[in-house]
Order: sequence, then structure tokens, then C-alpha cells
Amino acid sequence: MEHLFDLSLLNSTIRMVTPILLAALGGSLCARVGLFNVGLEGQILVGAFAAVLGNHMTGSVALGVLFAIVCVLLFSLLFAYLTINLRANEIVVGIASNFLATGLTTYLLRIVFDVKGAFYDKDMQGLPQWSIPVLKNIPVLGDMISGHSPLVFLAFILVVVLQFFYFRTVTGFRLLATGESLVAAQSMGIKTRRMQYGAVLVCGIFCGLAGAQLSLGQVTMFSEGMTAGRGFIALVAMMLGQSNPLGIMGASLLFGFMDAFSIRLQGLSMPTHFTLMMPYVMTVIAMFFFKDKNLLKGKTGASGSSR
Repeated sequence: MEHLFDLSLLNSTIRMVTPILLAALGGSLCARVGLFNVGLEGQILVGAFAAVLGNHMTGSVALGVLFAIVCVLLFSLLFAYLTINLRANEIVVGIASNFLATGLTTYLLRIVFDVKGAFYDKDMQGLPQWSIPVLKNIPVLGDMISGHSPLVFLAFILVVVLQFFYFRTVTGFRLLATGESLVAAQSMGIKTRRMQYGAVLVCGIFCGLAGAQLSLGQVTMFSEGMTAGRGFIALVAMMLGQSNPLGIMGASLLFGFMDAFSIRLQGLSMPTHFTLMMPYVMTVIAMFFFKDKNLLKGKTGASGSSR
């Protein structure tokens, strides 16, 4: 039993949870303004590919992450324009953007790198692994939080920042007002379209960081469909957390733990197909206990007011 549950498992959990947490925080921004962004999966995938491409072309990890952010920003503009300007159904647009991202990254993988399935360059450097000097000497905590990329630390910092932003700033309450009722928010002088565009674009930044962590912070490569449903798991974490950053972090840690635990079981000769399905089984189980009290109510109000 001690080989299953140890500090290295918790260390892996923190690393595995980062893409899910970043995407879920981005999804909460969209939910706040009344947009249910189902396209998180595709945005993470675009970010993962763009990070590897940017790193390969420039030889710089920082520029690779920046390139991922820019590409996902452009990709998220498509979702924003169709749902905000053209009033298209965000669920349909999100699913379509997921298929678009899958096909686009597969096509570019073959065109740009002339490979099928995956691209790996042994000379390509991944994200650096940080060990904070003071914290790494703490007996238990040091082993848990040492050796992670900067994006891992940034993800948990963003939880605190968004918690303060949502509940302690005027702009945070304006986001919520926009999601509750566009007409009421507009009557108060709130620029609702600007709020919605801003939320979608910041969500794109978070998904770009999530993709960069996935391809440069964990494996330093890109493979077709490497997100493996993490965007949909992030949606569930966002709903379980009721768009509250602290709640989202708790739900994301649960899914990250199951992901890390499934990898640990593979090392114990457990059937691969059984271990790979564990995070998704946990996602389905979590949805049985999810009772939406505010999300659909706010979404209905926003949709009814805008159309």
C-alpha cells in the first residue's frame, strides 16, 4: 500500500492537475458572462501544438509558450464572434471548434513536421523545473511542490487572483451581472459585449497556458489528440466548483489525483485499458452528484435577454 500512496503521488497530482485547473478557470470566466464554453478541449489542443511549434521554430521555451497563447487567442476569437456577434448556440460552436482543432492540428503535424501520430525532438527543451529554495527544505511540503514548471505555480496563484477578482472587485461583479441578464446589465451602462469578449479571450490565454504545460511541461512532445478529454474534465470541474475558483481547484485536484493514480497503477501491471478509464469514470460519477443551481439559471436568463 505504501507503494501506491506516497509523496511522489501527490507531486504527480499537482503536475497532472495543472492543465485541467487552468482550463477550468478559463471556463469559469466564460460561465460568468453567460457563455458555456464547450470548446476548451480544442483550445488546449491548439495550445499544445502551438507551444511545440513555437519552441521548435525559435529554440526558446518562453517564445513557445507565448506563441501558444497568441494562437489560442486567435482560435478563441472564432468562438467569440460566432456566439457573441452572430448569436450562435455556444454548445454547437464549441463542439465544432473541438473537431476543427483536432483536424487542424493533425493536418499541420503532417504538413509542418512531416510525421504522423506524434512529433518529438530530442534537442527541444521543455519548461524548466523550479525548486523554491526555502520551501524545498520543508519535510513534507517540499517534496510535494518541488520540481514543477512555472506554469504549475502560476495556476495556483491564478486561483487566488480570480477568487479576489470575482468577489472583491467591481469588474468581477459586472461580469456576473452580464451573465445573469444582458438587458439589465446594459441598462446599468455595462458594456456587455466587451465583457464577453474579454472573458473569452482571457479564457483563451488560460487554455494556451494549459496546452503549453501539457506539451512542454509534462512530456516535451506533441501527439494527436493528446488532450485526451482534459477539456471536458475541466468543464466538469468548473461545474462542480460552481464557477468558484476555490471550488474549481478542489474538483480539479480530485480529477488530477485520479489521473496520477491511474498512471501509478500501470506500473503495478494493472491492465492499461482499465487504468486509463479511471479519470473518466470519476468524471461520470461526479456528474451524478452535481446539482446545477446557478449555472443554467444564469445562462437561461442571459440567453433569453439577448435573444
